[in-house]
Amino acid sequence: MNDYANGIGGRFLRACAEFETRLRTVRESQWGLPTPCAEWEVRTLVNHMARGNLNYAALALGCTSAQFLRLRDADALGADPLGAYLRSVEECAAAFARPGVLESVLDYPPGPVSGRQALAVRTADSVVHTWDLARAVGADETLDAALVAWTGAHLDDIYAGLAVAPADRESSAPARRFFAVPEGEPLPDTASRQQRLLRWMGRRP
Repeated sequence: MNDYANGIGGRFLRACAEFETRLRTVRESQWGLPTPCAEWEVRTLVNHMARGNLNYAALALGCTSAQFLRLRDADALGADPLGAYLRSVEECAAAFARPGVLESVLDYPPGPVSGRQALAVRTADSVVHTWDLARAVGADETLDAALVAWTGAHLDDIYAGLAVAPADRESSAPARRFFAVPEGEPLPDTASRQQRLLRWMGRRP
């Protein structure tokens, strides 16, 4: 439990809290706004986060990749998006805190992963989608510096062995991309860690 709370579990909850902070700023008129994620509106993005948490929790409890995919786009928000998201965080955190889950092998759709790796993927997803939501609704785009540093430093481990992974950080090679790196001028040497992470993950910071 201490390993979970003080390590990957605590990091996951911190990333979720960052997303929650931006979610609380969303006004009723903003749910239909576009986001940096192609074809996703704000509500679609928030549903992706809540549904994702629920699906990862289900994986931790033994569901199959087929079940995961069937539920991937199902509505998880109902009439209370904020409450639904907060409940999804609690459910996901509780599932991965169970004894032995971090060391177990989960039937993740891109390929089998340990519980620890699955939660790392979920954490990285939460970090980047926090920026997506902030950009969409005009909230603070500055991400948690420690989360940015951890995600950027561990991309290879986070996505190791999966069918798709972040683009090579030293080139524009198309192989094994998790997101498509946008075309354009390369980032300057003075670019921040956050700018580099967002570019690696296919965003235009």
